[in-house]
Amino acid sequence: MKNPTLIEVAKMAGVSTATVNRVLKGNGYVSDAARRKVEEVVRRTSYQPNIVARGLRTSRSYTIGFIVSSITVNPFFVNVARGFEAAALRQGYSTIIVNHGGDAEREQNAVHSFRQRQVDAIVFNHATGPQAVHLAMASNIPVVEIERATTQEAPFVRVDNYVGARDAMKHLIDLGHRRIAFLGGDPALFWPDPGRGRSVEDDRLAAYNDALAEAGIAVDPAMIRLGRYNNEPPLASSAEGYEHGRRLLILKDRPTAIFATCDILAAGVLQSLYEAGLSVPRDVSLIGFDDTLAANLTPPLTTVAQPMTELGEAGFGLALAGIEGRPADGDLLLKTSVIARASTSRLPS
Repeated sequence: MKNPTLIEVAKMAGVSTATVNRVLKGNGYVSDAARRKVEEVVRRTSYQPNIVARGLRTSRSYTIGFIVSSITVNPFFVNVARGFEAAALRQGYSTIIVNHGGDAEREQNAVHSFRQRQVDAIVFNHATGPQAVHLAMASNIPVVEIERATTQEAPFVRVDNYVGARDAMKHLIDLGHRRIAFLGGDPALFWPDPGRGRSVEDDRLAAYNDALAEAGIAVDPAMIRLGRYNNEPPLASSAEGYEHGRRLLILKDRPTAIFATCDILAAGVLQSLYEAGLSVPRDVSLIGFDDTLAANLTPPLTTVAQPMTELGEAGFGLALAGIEGRPADGDLLLKTSVIARASTSRLPS
């Protein structure tokens, strides 16, 4: 049987085309009886919406360009992209994903390609800088930034990194630790959010310093290690975390706990601890950030979980609002949570 039209599906189900649309998109009220009728006709006929015809009616391509840093470097980007793609599919949109790998020229080429394809929106997670974002905005289509903003003009969804890092520090301090090391991205290497004048890295480092001050613990510069989160694309490794961990462990008064602001960094620290013959958490407690690799490490890693799927879904929501001409919150803030596992414990007396 050839693919039926939307009108034919509605006629076979004995409902209106608006009801069929609501069932397919999962939006709006539909009675259980009507929903079952539509779902049965869709199942029986293997109905697929005609994207070309729908695009001609609405002047849309029903595709969205998604430009990501590099999904091979950090599982964080994979999970955000997956959340975005799933939300897009539920609304009948396809997602075209391009990795820029830190290359600004490749990123701008991706924007040019998306403009030629006449995508309905372009989303960045995260941009190398404002140039490509401004180039995308020049197309007069919705542009959204996820996790990090490089311009104040585009709607933006991010995570409260300051609160997440404070919660991680509170977890370690409550366990009795006072010599706590910090491993994180160097703020000098990352673009600050223009609206706040601060980057993700600024927020996390500030939270570390503030938590120590609140607990009456002096900041020891030797306990702070800054750099990148992992090696350069296209391959990812935990070499950065390993080197940071190795240097911390040769200190005369080494840390009893380490806060690594990325699970990949934490994985490298685990390698350095294993090599040094130290046990986690008996000798050193370790907490990460993201909740990507955490559950699969040995021991399972306590970490600050980022709402990665929700970031992707919220990013699509902002894009769809722009496509449909609806107002959208220009700066969404999502919450993190600490997931306690076996890598942290109370400091032995």
